[in-house]
Amino acid sequence: MAALGWLTPRRRSATARSVLAGEAAAEAARKTSQELELEREEHQRARTAVETAPPEPEFPVAGDTEAAAFFDLDNTVMQGAAIFHFGRGLYKRKFFQRRELARFAWAQVWFRLAGVEDPEHMQEARDSALSIVKGHRVSELMSIGEEIYDEYMADRIWPGTRALAQAHLDAGQKVWLVTAAPVETATIIARRLGLTGALGTVAESVDGVYTGRLVGELLHGPAKAEAVRALAAAEGLDLARCAAYSDSHNDIPMLSLVGHPYAVNPDGKLRKHARERDWRLRDYRTGRKAAKVGIPAAAGVGALAGGTAAALALHRRRR
Repeated sequence: MAALGWLTPRRRSATARSVLAGEAAAEAARKTSQELELEREEHQRARTAVETAPPEPEFPVAGDTEAAAFFDLDNTVMQGAAIFHFGRGLYKRKFFQRRELARFAWAQVWFRLAGVEDPEHMQEARDSALSIVKGHRVSELMSIGEEIYDEYMADRIWPGTRALAQAHLDAGQKVWLVTAAPVETATIIARRLGLTGALGTVAESVDGVYTGRLVGELLHGPAKAEAVRALAAAEGLDLARCAAYSDSHNDIPMLSLVGHPYAVNPDGKLRKHARERDWRLRDYRTGRKAAKVGIPAAAGVGALAGGTAAALALHRRRR
């Protein structure tokens, strides 16, 4: 029988390591339980606050002509970047080669994946765009821009943001696009949407022909805020009564100027900033991935697929 002793389960005393493991598990369970309880209480408080909060005052205020609305364009009013869609249209019309289209695509992909507008990529996109239009007449590009809007942009307008703009128009207020896209492109989009006008990057022209240089710099970041400030002064607007809408943390200077800032389809940094300051949030994207990283929904991604592949291949060759 002694030989079979190894078959009999033996009781061994708990080792120091097993005691430590057990105590750690118990402590973790208690901590998790407390955190869950706090989370339930927080949700309950938030629910109660929503149920008991007074209704928001009517906005926009009808007849307030000292108020206006300023809308960023890319991924706020329209899925994707206007300059990329414009570039696709020019490529279709043989204005440049596939190499330049890839450069446009790579700048767009970089912004979407990195979540930042890198100065080097922005400079490259700017120089590429300017070299393409240099020597062409402004009237020619405006005419082509009308066609490109119908081909690539009209179906990419966010209905939710369009409704916000219309609410301001219905209240008798002016509504302006504010974008780094060329002012000619922005003006076409504004006119097609029935908006008041557009603030955009101004390319220099002499006798109606593009020189390949900018007047100043891209209308981006702080430059947008300066443009809004200047327009408000010229139009006799009270910025405290105005609204601004954007998806990007780069537009925080513009959003901070007005009394009614909105984060629309916000990137992560803007969403965090908006929540900390109790700014209003609107998100018209669909799909978990789009909501997380701000990539255009399936239709927009599909439109970028060809150029994206070429851009990534070009980037690999550069490395």
